[in-house]
Amino acid sequence: MKTLITDMFGIQHPIIQGGMHYVGFAELAAAVSNAGGLGIITGLTQRTPEALAAEIARCRAMTDKPFGVNLTFLPTVSSPDYPGYIKAIIEGGVKAVETAGNNPQKWLPALHEAGVKVIHKCTSVRHALKAEAIGCDAVSVDGFECGGHPGEDDIPNFILLPRAAESLKIPFVASGGMADGRSLVAALALGAEGINMGTRFIATQEAPVHEKVKQAIVDASELDTRLVMRPLRNTERVLRNAAVDRLLEKERTLGANLKFEDIIDEVAGVYPRIMQNGDMEAGAWSCGMVAGLIHDIPTVKELIDRIMREAEGIIYRRLAGLGHS
Repeated sequence: MKTLITDMFGIQHPIIQGGMHYVGFAELAAAVSNAGGLGIITGLTQRTPEALAAEIARCRAMTDKPFGVNLTFLPTVSSPDYPGYIKAIIEGGVKAVETAGNNPQKWLPALHEAGVKVIHKCTSVRHALKAEAIGCDAVSVDGFECGGHPGEDDIPNFILLPRAAESLKIPFVASGGMADGRSLVAALALGAEGINMGTRFIATQEAPVHEKVKQAIVDASELDTRLVMRPLRNTERVLRNAAVDRLLEKERTLGANLKFEDIIDEVAGVYPRIMQNGDMEAGAWSCGMVAGLIHDIPTVKELIDRIMREAEGIIYRRLAGLGHS
């Protein structure tokens, strides 16, 4: 299946694996790229630019296909060594970068000069238009359904994607609620050039996370996520657990007086404990509503092949059949 996104990134299928903290390691990125999608290493999971350079090299040893790096620009006082990370990406020969968080404008000239294509994560049409205006090559449009940070507008993809299609000139992919061939065909119908999947890729055999994490996603329904940190305007969609219930109780009790320090135990430094050790009550971790559509833990190749088979079946049989009176 050829789209503007497959052409842009030199991939076979219009499927991107989103950056995910303590999930997007070389094993998963290489598996996705080898299966014809675009695998993504999560840059800031690597503590230093040197560690990222080593992870890029490790991925390069596992695949000869294109893969990317996610780099999230955080609004923190003690900023990560972004120049170092950018240097590691360029010197590692990576040709795709998924940016997220704050405006990536100051880093675009160096990336573009090195032939890197930049796709920026956006949760609103206005952010997507800004990304287009500053020179991003593509955007990932993240609907309210998505795991992680859905923004503060609460617009689901059935509205957000056609709005993006009306407004943008650069290509975009749909993120949030994407799990299968139905998701891909729907995203294409709404104007996207492909899909970005996060939660669905955690529940795969190659995802380098604890089996308890994968099983929690399979066991969850579409009703099992919660929004946390909304009073701080840093909303995150997470899977409900005891820590999330505690966090929400603090939000209710403290109301407008809530500060980040009040919930630090539930959100800071919890990812290694959950993703690597399987300590499922350690804190809040990102998960999309799409968990309700995830019923198995296939290999990445089985998953991507199945999505493409389903999508082609829908397009060529079901939808084509509807065209004949």
